Amino acid sequence: MSTKVVLITGANSGIGFELARLIAEKGHIVYVGARNEESGKKAVEILQAEGLSSVKLAVIDVTSAPSISTAVQHITAAEGDKLDVLVNNAGISMLDANQSVLSPSLDVVRTIMETNLYGPMQTTAAFLPLLRKSPSPVILNVSSGLGSNTLRANSTTEGYHFTAYNMSKAALNSYTITLARELKKEGVKVNVATPGYTATRLTGGQGQPVREGALALLPWVMLDEEGPTGKFLGPGGKEIPW
Repeated sequence: MSTKVVLITGANSGIGFELARLIAEKGHIVYVGARNEESGKKAVEILQAEGLSSVKLAVIDVTSAPSISTAVQHITAAEGDKLDVLVNNAGISMLDANQSVLSPSLDVVRTIMETNLYGPMQTTAAFLPLLRKSPSPVILNVSSGLGSNTLRANSTTEGYHFTAYNMSKAALNSYTITLARELKKEGVKVNVATPGYTATRLTGGQGQPVREGALALLPWVMLDEEGPTGKFLGPGGKEIPW
């Protein structure tokens, strides 16, 4: 198996960090995308201290076009003008903020959309020229079961209706469908996946171990040419309704 070059945004902690570890353990080159350079350096140092020398840092703020452009230039110079896999993992939840649908805070909605939707959109657009140079390019957008309109419409649990967060993930899912259709003829695999309810900062430390969440995403990062595209995927390969 040839060595892949992988970029994971928001990878200095949580699922992104653990996913970077799993990919590096397979011998691939992994860029830990981090908005904060110091946090990113610490994450890379931890993984390199474990003997994972193929882990590198990419300073990238997905809400900043200049930051994204700088990251593209950095990876282009270091990896010979190629990227095999882009994992749009960076995201925020703001679950402690006002997300009432009856008295919405549009500032909260805008802030969440900026990272969870506009971030992946402009990051993908910027890295697409590099991805197109890969023999088997993959884009994975990290979503949530809360982004499934079908599941939410049929749910009897009121406590999970976080208006802004859920909207952002539903919009990310819609973007993924369109992107997958547009890029299918070019052989670019585009999917969206949920790791399941995982104990990260987004969930306040509640849920399954982080490693389990990362393992749920790993198959959709390491896709081959026969892999699916345009799917909403969950743990164990289960397809999630849109």
